[in-house]
Amino acid sequence: MTGDSGLGELLLREWTYFWSYFFLQFGQIAGYYVLGMVLGSLISVFGKEKIHGLFAAMRTRKLGVLGLVPASLLGIASPLCMYGTIPIAASFAEQGMEEDWLAAFMMSSILLNPQLLLYSAALGSTAMIIRLVSCFLCGAAAGLCIRIFYKNRNFFTFTSFGKTVNRDTDPNIALRLLKNIGRNFKATALYFVIGVALSALFQRYVPPDAMATLFGRGNRGFGLLMAATIGVPLYACGGGTIPLLMGWLQTGMSMGSATAFMITGPATKITNLGAVKIILGMKNFILYLVFTILFALLSGFVVDYILN
Repeated sequence: MTGDSGLGELLLREWTYFWSYFFLQFGQIAGYYVLGMVLGSLISVFGKEKIHGLFAAMRTRKLGVLGLVPASLLGIASPLCMYGTIPIAASFAEQGMEEDWLAAFMMSSILLNPQLLLYSAALGSTAMIIRLVSCFLCGAAAGLCIRIFYKNRNFFTFTSFGKTVNRDTDPNIALRLLKNIGRNFKATALYFVIGVALSALFQRYVPPDAMATLFGRGNRGFGLLMAATIGVPLYACGGGTIPLLMGWLQTGMSMGSATAFMITGPATKITNLGAVKIILGMKNFILYLVFTILFALLSGFVVDYILN
């Protein structure tokens, strides 16, 4: 009886600790999640067509390599997921859009959107700015690589994707927005809760010294490589990884390792990889993965060097 009583007390104590960590983390980040979700829906309903129109208008301008700058920025501003971005990019390609601009737009769109950027504010202003700058540079760098190495060759094959279906069609503007928010919540809420729960488990059962050893400044090269690698199995939804990153940064993860994770995570997200492989083919798909990992590692090194 004493043993059963002791086990019950232990389980109750651990359960109490878990929910304590959970609600503490939830309270710190839930506001950013809600604001990000509302912002994403507002842009999707009222700004999406304008953003894509601005990108389409670039086709008539002779910007050359400088076109990579607005292309990457507009990719970040676009609220669509990868499966929504590809058909639009396909229509731009049919109209004669430069492939290097398409690469910049699509790469930055994979990595970041306004909703995820606002989520990232929960990590602090430094992390949010680093994420914005690194994702913009990654998009521009991807476009530059296409411009240099695929100048007279096609890099993309869009034939497998048809046109997207616009679901924001309700004539009542308020209902249109509410429906978009509902779809947004349905798509992200579970991952957000799972992310908070995983963060609570990490805080309770993973010693801070272990996180500092794996991802901290004292073990920079290995920490960056680990951060770039764990993004593959852990990254299912951007909002779900913010609680994890918050916990890791609080327990010793360097900002450079966090930067590497924020690049490889969305770029190697399983649903994104499936879409990317279809439009690239195996050879170019491998190049895409190599480019992403190398850029993530380089970005991590640079961030840690600057902040140190």
